[in-house]
Amino acid sequence: MKSTDLSLHRADLNDLDTLAGLFDCYRVFYQQDSAPEKAREFLQQRLRAGDSVVFLATLNGEAAGFTQLYPTFTSVGMARIWILNDLFVHENCRRNGVAKALMAEAQKFAVADGAAGMALETQKENGNAAALYRQLGWKLESEYDYYSLNLRR
Repeated sequence: MKSTDLSLHRADLNDLDTLAGLFDCYRVFYQQDSAPEKAREFLQQRLRAGDSVVFLATLNGEAAGFTQLYPTFTSVGMARIWILNDLFVHENCRRNGVAKALMAEAQKFAVADGAAGMALETQKENGNAAALYRQLGWKLESEYDYYSLNLRR
């Protein structure tokens, strides 16, 4: 069902319980154990410290999804870059434009902030997300190799 009753706002501590539920679902989507209290605590820390910016979407008055951005910088470009680290739409709300609206809101925020760009990563198997990113003008980076180091062994 398509709906025009979609609203977005920047989340704050008043949204913590709603956001924590969505965040826990997001983590479960990525094969993590459900941990609602830890999810709430993690988000509370981010919001209190101002470590991240979170946008919350509601569809027909119900929590539908969120995106979380983290700031970083490009030394070469001498500017801020926002990492779109998390994007999640509850399975009951998918195919209603929620993800596209969240991505647009994140981009609008980054532009207003004067950022030089945005970055994200997703699993290679997440074809639906990759298709959305391409549709919105995001480019798959092929010039650089991405490395990681797991410190929790």
